[in-house]
Amino acid sequence: MIAKLICGIIFRAEDCEIEKVIVEMESLLGRIDFRSPTIPFNFTDYYTKEMGAKLKREWIGFELPIQMEALKSIKLTTIKIENKFKRPNGIRTVNIDPGYVTLHNLVLASTKNYSHRIYLGDGIFAEVTLIYKNHKFQPLAWTYSDYRANLNVFEEIRNKFKVPCLMV
Repeated sequence: MIAKLICGIIFRAEDCEIEKVIVEMESLLGRIDFRSPTIPFNFTDYYTKEMGAKLKREWIGFELPIQMEALKSIKLTTIKIENKFKRPNGIRTVNIDPGYVTLHNLVLASTKNYSHRIYLGDGIFAEVTLIYKNHKFQPLAWTYSDYRANLNVFEEIRNKFKVPCLMV
């Protein structure tokens, strides 16, 4: 089964050269065909202690479909990218959360276990974050606030995926 690879990126512009991160992601994960506008990441202070204040958020989509079972290895790759861009003191300058969009849902990978997450192996978990119902994405009880507030972004990404799927 195929899906459209996406990544959510959180960064602090003062500490992270995001364009270099994007180039690294493209070299390891493939050509990007969607990039959301950059927005303030003020939905939670979860990353503030580690990464600082005034964080930014973007979502990107990749051109070529992936096999859904590749999500675990993709998450491990994004961890390597995060590590490459750490500060000398070991603090991350970028957080990259990969996932995929299908015609039916949006699934995210995480290193954090929780009651609604499924273990994929090697310390990686997956969760259904949004479902596609009644012609639009619908959040679930555990959907992050920034995903809830930006459903239009995932509609755009789904539309980019929908066209190739219908042609198969």
